[in-house]
Amino acid sequence: MKIADRAECELVVVGGGPAGLAAATLAAELNIDTVILDEQEAPGGQIYRAVERRSSHGDRVAPLLGPDFRLGLDLVKAFRHSGATYAPASAVWQVTPDGVVGITQQGEASLLRSRHVILATGAMERPVPVSGWTLPGVMGAGAAQTLLKSSGIVPSEATVIAGCGPLPLLVAAQLLEAGAPLKAVLITTPRMLPVQALYQLPWALTQFNEIRKGLSWMRRLRAAGVAIYHGVSDVVAEGAAKLDLVSFTASGKSMSIPASVLLLHDGVVPNVQLSRSAGCRHVWDEAQLTWRPIVDEWGATSQERISIAGDGQRILGAKAAEPLGRLAALDAACRLGRISVKERDARAEEHRKLLKRLMRIRPFLDRAFPPSLVKPLPKGNTIVCRCEEISASFLRETIRDGLTDPNQIKSLTRCGMGPCQGRMCGTTVGRIIAEELGKSVEQVGLYRPRIPVKPVTLGAWAALRNAVKDPAAQHTGEPSRREL
Repeated sequence: MKIADRAECELVVVGGGPAGLAAATLAAELNIDTVILDEQEAPGGQIYRAVERRSSHGDRVAPLLGPDFRLGLDLVKAFRHSGATYAPASAVWQVTPDGVVGITQQGEASLLRSRHVILATGAMERPVPVSGWTLPGVMGAGAAQTLLKSSGIVPSEATVIAGCGPLPLLVAAQLLEAGAPLKAVLITTPRMLPVQALYQLPWALTQFNEIRKGLSWMRRLRAAGVAIYHGVSDVVAEGAAKLDLVSFTASGKSMSIPASVLLLHDGVVPNVQLSRSAGCRHVWDEAQLTWRPIVDEWGATSQERISIAGDGQRILGAKAAEPLGRLAALDAACRLGRISVKERDARAEEHRKLLKRLMRIRPFLDRAFPPSLVKPLPKGNTIVCRCEEISASFLRETIRDGLTDPNQIKSLTRCGMGPCQGRMCGTTVGRIIAEELGKSVEQVGLYRPRIPVKPVTLGAWAALRNAVKDPAAQHTGEPSRREL
């Protein structure tokens, strides 16, 4: 659909992953005029990327992705039949508190006005600024999985995966099955679970199938002769023009592995750029070293017309994202006057029960796999801001010279002004300032969000569709030098 042809709707859902698809499907079934804006070319989000195409007979990649990936097909089919309007390849660069959404699709920028917005922007892979992370050959493990899903591409040279949590093991098993030359998996958490995680184990065992998957991935890697190291720290990517060597510490010993590809993963974090630019209140999560929005049980934010569903709230996983999306849709339907509070609460009961069951494993995962690669902050010549090539030492010197606010640093050093708009460096910069000043990250804050959140060409902005023009505000005659 060409989204610029639409000027208004009742509900906008931003994001075509599990939370967005579930929310849009239910909203459309409740006869709400729903538009879903998806930056991808087809529904599924990151977790179910290309699931329709990969489900075709004889697809060679589908068997590598496992049964969990195929679960997304039913979700996509239900959405396709729901009657919701789908706008693929639509980058959202603005969401205002009153429900106006700025979109770019095929180079054309437009505004879409809605009565309510559900942000289902999901999670992003946490940036891991270890020494050498900007070398060619170093990338995120999640990004490598995206290449596998979308294009069937896997590394062809010696590969090492480093990080924590279930995803590195899953990606390692998938790449191994696809024939990638996997040399080692460096697990940053110790072999023995911490006491805090053991306390949560009885509840986690109610989701034993999820734990069993991790154990099976480990067995497959060991059987294939892949070296697995636990309790790894001090991971460094070394090389001149490209990655040549991965150095690390394990069991108190310094070690290194020749490699051309290093895949890093230290968990995922809520994608909060749009929610922050819309003025929704956020809080610093010290345990997960990330910012997350403040929401109620329905995903409602501090902005009346904006809700958040799925991992954009906090990281709970793809399966939990579906009931979260449906809860947000039910609340939106109530706010729009389509259902009563009583009906909303009654319909929500089954989704709450499912969510409660799926969340039982989350406290265990959070305590068993806390962020570890990013816990020690970068120092020396390690790059903090990739876009503007700002090093940790330069940033620390700037702070010691008196610039103690993230926005001051952004203005005077361009740190955070690149194409990513601070997605890759913002949290690290705030943590470094906090460390240098002896303050909390919440006291320091984060870059002030600016629109456009995603790049928009001047030509597209000049030809902006559906913009409201106030004749009384238009200037007549030639502008003076003072006005310029």
